[in-house]
Amino acid sequence: MPLITSRSNARAKQMRALRQRKERDASGLCLIEGVRHVSEAAESGMALEVIAYAPDQLTSPFALEFIRQQAARGVSCLAFSADVFESVADKDSPQGILAIARQRRTDLADVSPASVDLAVALVAPQDPGNVGSILRTMDAVGAGALILIDAAVDPYHPACIRASMGALFWHPVATATFDEFAAWARRHGYRIVGTSARGAVDYRQADYTRPLVLMMGSEREGLSEAQKAICHQLARMPMQGRVSSLNLSVATGVMLYAALAQSDRSAP
Repeated sequence: MPLITSRSNARAKQMRALRQRKERDASGLCLIEGVRHVSEAAESGMALEVIAYAPDQLTSPFALEFIRQQAARGVSCLAFSADVFESVADKDSPQGILAIARQRRTDLADVSPASVDLAVALVAPQDPGNVGSILRTMDAVGAGALILIDAAVDPYHPACIRASMGALFWHPVATATFDEFAAWARRHGYRIVGTSARGAVDYRQADYTRPLVLMMGSEREGLSEAQKAICHQLARMPMQGRVSSLNLSVATGVMLYAALAQSDRSAP
């Protein structure tokens, strides 16, 4: 396979452009980097359009066989020189493989208790790394969908993909306004448990009966009064030290494992 040595190559320029949300939104594509993430995306059924790799950097026998298999399936696999690859890679020490893939979006209307009995809703999240970490924890506890309410963050931001450790490719992610979310939850009979520093119940004693949505407010603002009003219960997390709140991904992880523990206790 001919080695691409020019940074002006059309595919190389496209990959650099996909670092920007504007290009991801316009094209419906995203950039996935690293052996694990690219292979997880393919295994989940995401459509890979292009795979780029650096022969001098990619030494994994698994990755090389993966590229051979993808090429046999008709995926365009391009060999980049180390210099060109580093110009499109996001990481300081790239593994030598990345891919352009078609984004997979989920309509909130397609999420229901029949397929998702435990979901997480994040209100206006800002940090893509936090969103990715939450997806990773959701995968660990067997939660289903992630709902981004009045979202600011792009779930296909490279930092989100990286932090999710591939979980993004396996869990539906839907976006909605708060009003759309409230109507959807009411229509499907989801119980909503939110968090608040002044919540009426300790998170360890909250009722996590499913189908359930854990609704997490922003770190700065928390849940608004309107958002609190649709919650069936507001749970608080005791703070023993000087800090007044937890990182969003940490707080969500605490709530997810509390919900899992209650489910385990009630299982026959």
